[in-house]
Amino acid sequence: MSETKRQRISQGSTFEETIGYSRAVVDGRWVFVAGTTGYDYSTMTISDDVVEQVHQALANIDGALRAAGASAADVVRVRYYLPDPADFEPCWPALRRYFGEARPAATMLVVGLADEHMKIEIEVTALKPEA
Repeated sequence: MSETKRQRISQGSTFEETIGYSRAVVDGRWVFVAGTTGYDYSTMTISDDVVEQVHQALANIDGALRAAGASAADVVRVRYYLPDPADFEPCWPALRRYFGEARPAATMLVVGLADEHMKIEIEVTALKPEA
């Protein structure tokens, strides 16, 4: 029986250090990406526009997946969290472009988010191909 080594991926967000979590955790072939918002972590700024936020959130997720040796095509589960359900439909084109090949199982939940500026948070699980 082989031992699985867990890998933690950080993107340098101040939230990761302050709260105590990793952007993503790799365990074997599984990649778990934490709920990711539209913050640009290099500047710690966030747009007021939900579509711009979804593009930034997907860029953040893409960076975490690539650091884990995975891609959007490997995503098997996605959860969308939005405070305003009316904000979801404008995001569909960007989500379809990013997840279209994978067509993961998906759930959208209407929730309160940690910061009033956050309009969407996205969490994904990916299964990397066998080596």
